[in-house]
This record gives sequence, structure tokens and C-alpha cells, in this order.
Amino acid sequence: QVQLVESGGASVQAGGSLRLSCAAAVSRYIYSTYVMGWFRQAPGKEREGVACIDSDGSTFYADSVKGRFTISKDNDKNTLYLQMNSLKPEDTALYYCAAYRGSDLRFPAIRALRFMSYFPYWGQGTQVTVSS
Repeated sequence: QVQLVESGGASVQAGGSLRLSCAAAVSRYIYSTYVMGWFRQAPGKEREGVACIDSDGSTFYADSVKGRFTISKDNDKNTLYLQMNSLKPEDTALYYCAAYRGSDLRFPAIRALRFMSYFPYWGQGTQVTVSS
């Protein structure tokens, strides 16, 4: 129903930067109402929330990336971004873009990173590898 396609993953040295993108195949009007998020999963580990942005522009980050990563979106281009700076080997993972329809008091964005079940739409993932 809603297609999400991530891009921008690569292999980089520790301390480097990457910018991930997530393009959504949906109308601009509908896209503007979404809560969008980035999640990641490293080999042998559980999937974890990285960052999310509410339909009103509010942002939330995992403590492990706060101050290094920045989530943003361009409603005109239906595109979500994750700017990743000061990358660490611990950031190595498959990064997923996800979305759900916001403006629903039952599913507050402030809790979205802790409840992946909020998100019915997911991309295929893009690999980020950070070497020492």
C-alpha cells in the first residue's frame, strides 16, 4: 500500500559520515501526516529504534545516537533523511525506514521508538558498515 525505499548505506571508517534517504511512494498530502522512523538491526541483535519524526516535526532519538544523528524530512519530495556523523563501529547495522499515520492519540510519536508495532510500513533496509 505504501512503498518505502531506503538508500545511502555504505562502508565507512569510524568518525565518518553518511546520509540515508527513504523515498515514499504516496501522495504528498498523506505523507505529511505520517510519523516516520529509522530503525536498525545488527547481526545477532534485536532491532532497535534510532530516531523518529512526528507529523508536527518533533524529533526523538535513541540515547546512543543523540548528538550524532539528525532525522529530517522533506514533504515536497516525500523523502525522509538520517544524517549520521561521527560514526562508530557500533553503528554497523541494516537500517530500516518505517512509517505510520500520525495524529492519533492512541499512538503518540514520543513512544514510537519503543513500539515498533506502531509502524505498518517498512522499507527493505540499507546496510551501514563502520570499520575501525
